[in-house]
Amino acid sequence: MRFIRLLIVGLALAMMSSGCASEPTLDKAVAELQKDTQRLEVDSIFKNPLNKLRILQRPDKDIPCAKGKFKRVLRATADYERRASNMDSHLDLAQGLMESTLSRILGYKLEYDLSQIDVEEGRFIYGTKEDPEIKVSVFVTPDAPTWRLRAVTACLPH
Repeated sequence: MRFIRLLIVGLALAMMSSGCASEPTLDKAVAELQKDTQRLEVDSIFKNPLNKLRILQRPDKDIPCAKGKFKRVLRATADYERRASNMDSHLDLAQGLMESTLSRILGYKLEYDLSQIDVEEGRFIYGTKEDPEIKVSVFVTPDAPTWRLRAVTACLPH
């Protein structure tokens, strides 16, 4: 009997707490993406004019993606001066710098793809934030601009 009472109380608490949890909104995701934009602009690597950070698309325009839901996108490019003698070393350095920035400065959890090691055509970096859901991808290329970043929110209601 005591077990059943505890089970009922536990289920009631679980249902109440799930009902109180708010669904993520676009406003929260946009605020986070705007912070990411600002963090990029003031980061010691990217505020250096030699790296030519360009914000191509700020997350200030709703993009319809589902019934009553929208997403926002941040797109940016930057260049990294080639300091290494060979292309593979240059890409390694550029990839490492961007991975560090994404994880330490912007707070993304990175997804590693070991199949891209030593590929001279370029490399992709993928990362996510869970709350609010934002996905980022960066193409690290041997050609200028070195970094081509795209971050996008999930499709969310306002």
